[in-house]
Amino acid sequence: MSFNYIDEILAFAIEKEEEAVAFYMDLSKKEKFASLKKTFISFAEEEKKHAKMLTDLSKDSSKIDTYEVKAVPDLKISDYLVEIEYEEGMLMPDILRIAMKREEQAVHLYQDLGDKSNDPDLKKIFQLLVQEESKHKLALESMYDDFLADNEN
Repeated sequence: MSFNYIDEILAFAIEKEEEAVAFYMDLSKKEKFASLKKTFISFAEEEKKHAKMLTDLSKDSSKIDTYEVKAVPDLKISDYLVEIEYEEGMLMPDILRIAMKREEQAVHLYQDLGDKSNDPDLKKIFQLLVQEESKHKLALESMYDDFLADNEN
């Protein structure tokens, strides 16, 4: 997979965000428990925000220059978890695990694509995408860590 233009990258990233929205909305429809339905809908809303940001950038790519890339902490929790498939009735830690692994894969994809690019503008777009996916991964890992800590006692 290679990209030569910012528009191609943004279109690809928007498509990935829309796939994530569909994934979480589908899970929300399958889930019986209201709290988990809400969680899935919340995940979908976050992905919608990412898609909107990317759509805005695709309409005005000059905004890319104003975007500040910052390091996002990585708890690395998902790095030590095995990927699993969703099953109806799953417990919250497993649901968070699925979501964390999805974000981890997105981070790695955009890092790899950025590493392969020689164009500074393309590199910046990939850095922006890595940052956004890393923020989401951090939020999910924090939620997972808090959930486990709350249920330890």
